[in-house]
Amino acid sequence: MKKLIHFFAFLFFLNSYAQQSLTYQQPSDEILELADVDLAPGVQIDSKGENIVLLYRNQYKSIAELSETELRLAGLRINPVTNIGSRTTYYTNLKVKKTSDKEAKQVSGLPEDARLSNFSWSPDESMIACLNTTATGVEVWVLHIAEAKANKLTDATINANMGSTLNWFNDNQNLLVKMLPSDRKPLIDTDIAVPSGPTISESDGEKAQNRTYQDLLKTPNDEFNFEQLARSEIKKVSINGKIDSFLGADMYRGIDFSPDGEYIMITTIKRPFSYLVTYSRFPNESTIYTTTGQKVKTVNEVPLDEVRPKGFMSTRTGKRNLNWRGDQPSTLVWVEALDQGDPEVEVDYRDALYQVEAPFNGKSKLLIKTKQRFGGVSWATETTAVAYDYWWNTRNTKTYIFNPSNSKSEPKIITDRSYQDVYSDPGNFVSSKNEFGQYTLTMNGDKLFLMGDGYSKEGQFPFIDEYNLKTNKTKRLYQSPYTDKLESLNSAIDMKKGEILVRIESKTEYPNYYIRNINKKNDLTAITTFENPFKSLENVNKRVINYKRDDGLDLEGTLYLPLNYEEGKKYPMILWAYPREFKDKASAAQSTANPNEFVYPYWGSPIYWVTKGYVVLDDAAFPIVGEGEEEPNDSFRTQLVANGKAAIDAVDDLGYIDRKKVAVGGHSYGAFMTANLLSHSNLFAAGIARSGAYNRTLTPFGFQSEERSYWDAPEVYYNMSPFMHADKMKTPLLLIHGVADNNSGTYPLQSERYFNALKGLGAPVRLVMLPKESHGYRAKESIMHMLWEQDQWLEKHVKNRVEKAEAINTEKEEKQIKD
Repeated sequence: MKKLIHFFAFLFFLNSYAQQSLTYQQPSDEILELADVDLAPGVQIDSKGENIVLLYRNQYKSIAELSETELRLAGLRINPVTNIGSRTTYYTNLKVKKTSDKEAKQVSGLPEDARLSNFSWSPDESMIACLNTTATGVEVWVLHIAEAKANKLTDATINANMGSTLNWFNDNQNLLVKMLPSDRKPLIDTDIAVPSGPTISESDGEKAQNRTYQDLLKTPNDEFNFEQLARSEIKKVSINGKIDSFLGADMYRGIDFSPDGEYIMITTIKRPFSYLVTYSRFPNESTIYTTTGQKVKTVNEVPLDEVRPKGFMSTRTGKRNLNWRGDQPSTLVWVEALDQGDPEVEVDYRDALYQVEAPFNGKSKLLIKTKQRFGGVSWATETTAVAYDYWWNTRNTKTYIFNPSNSKSEPKIITDRSYQDVYSDPGNFVSSKNEFGQYTLTMNGDKLFLMGDGYSKEGQFPFIDEYNLKTNKTKRLYQSPYTDKLESLNSAIDMKKGEILVRIESKTEYPNYYIRNINKKNDLTAITTFENPFKSLENVNKRVINYKRDDGLDLEGTLYLPLNYEEGKKYPMILWAYPREFKDKASAAQSTANPNEFVYPYWGSPIYWVTKGYVVLDDAAFPIVGEGEEEPNDSFRTQLVANGKAAIDAVDDLGYIDRKKVAVGGHSYGAFMTANLLSHSNLFAAGIARSGAYNRTLTPFGFQSEERSYWDAPEVYYNMSPFMHADKMKTPLLLIHGVADNNSGTYPLQSERYFNALKGLGAPVRLVMLPKESHGYRAKESIMHMLWEQDQWLEKHVKNRVEKAEAINTEKEEKQIKD
């Protein structure tokens, strides 16, 4: 009886607490031990596999950092005081080592309270330039690898708001750097500025069906501030700190040296700006300059890109994907649509790839036409290149081998497959640095090389194949032999020698890097020795389980048992998932989970709760399949519930869980999934939905993988929207959302309005709005509080769940005790 009294006191405590303005809370010790750890450093390795730079950072930002001044303009989030992205990830320390060294050297000369970012290797890889953000601005620093020493090159006068900030000359002695313009005008404080008139938008009758982007320009004051923050002067900075003017102030977006270093393509943003799309679709102009700053030619002028044909595969007309050809000194290549950018136009070829050589005055030359939308190109030699295309509606991709010197030569299609079919994935062609320092295809005579993830029915076995251009056949050179570990093939260091950079991990073995020689059996050299920071999970019981949906579709999930698991005991369970759309059942049924992946409880993971007595089914497969003319979302709800039931049945059949005490959770589209499952099934005791969207009429021109508009398929939008079915929701739901969510469609308003609907209809719901947080949470205070909220919710509504009939009897019993 005392236990019951204490239990109800606990519930009263939670209910009363929920009505207060809480300060940030800390999760329980078991969770805190895993969530608040020092992570292993990031790793950067030069292309020769000789030198390693270790980059150390704090796992989280602080809420104070997220509270620094931030302007949200045209899809950018900028700190106008420091002139760098306000959400930039900073590194606080650097160490260097040879791959053959056991210990790394501390880099000397680093700034005090370093906040380092934007790392850029010099062409000869003897140095790395980077930015350091101070309280007042951004500086350029350079790290000399051999000496393990860093020094400052500039004062805090850098403009890093638009990217392409650090650009090396081929001489390894100088960089092109964006700096604050001398004529920048003071920004307008839009919170206190007195408006000079209304903001007016107008349509001239053209269809402009764009996604619901966040952080768009809204007023003329926003336009003014954006222009001031985008404007830079380009300076030439030597590694000795000498600074020379290069180009005057403009809204510079991209800076790109030709492979031979003789030309520079510089892209600038132009007016008019847009209130409908982000800056990437503003008018822009690309111009070629010499290395002394002399203008050669304007090679592309792109108008405002607000209006496109309908569909995911639509694109703009004119030159796009303008770039340098990596195997030649200074040749420009670009793509143009052959279907007016309209996927509904029937044509034999959708896109064409063209080139023009320096000095860019000659007639453009056709290289290849692709049957579907162009997806990229990899260069090899004058006579060999590989192109890719894809088509969203069929999930098809093709790979072409073609001769760029002879457009009349018929390209050879060497793969024609669904890109969702991971079992048939031939891998990616291996590339290496050429004489220009550009990554081009690695060749050995008539042979190329492929590196693949190696998913199969039998498991995952990454591989390296040799591809013969003459016979169109592959030969297996290496296949990872591990059944108890996961070996990831990172990159090729030297294919002639057979040296490959790999990463190896297991359930309890933290990922570390090695150099493997595939030509020599068991030739494996460790180059990092990071330790497992999550010691309390070393003995967790983890495995991948396979099961079937009621329609026979094969599913899977990664199952974790509680650390204190006792055989025969029934435990509460957390099911965590993210729905994915497929166009065929065969691809949807393929297995991509690997039981040998390291158990890594990142900030948003449910794995923490194995320390609290929960079974966890993580990454449960939630495929939504639509074959042929049927679209996946036509039966979204039915398939969603079938996936959830199959997962619970599978773990219940193993005898691990009390199926009356199962929670479901997810982030973003997983949150949308959670709300739908609670609305349309009685499978779950409670739910956790983070940063989701719940009313699809607020994203009327498509969402996630749905390209139909609301007016094309109103019943789909209605049926899939939990908001429209709020009256059916009776299951406790914890809603969490970042106040500054920047993801397309997941406005904070989505959670706020859904909460209001649920509360108005009497559903048990709690809404937690995390100040300053974006779509992914960054501040330590926010994440610890999120974990606390989730833990309290699960304890109350899942682990200690009381059925309604039992609760009534318990209340009577409690009343009798009081009397």
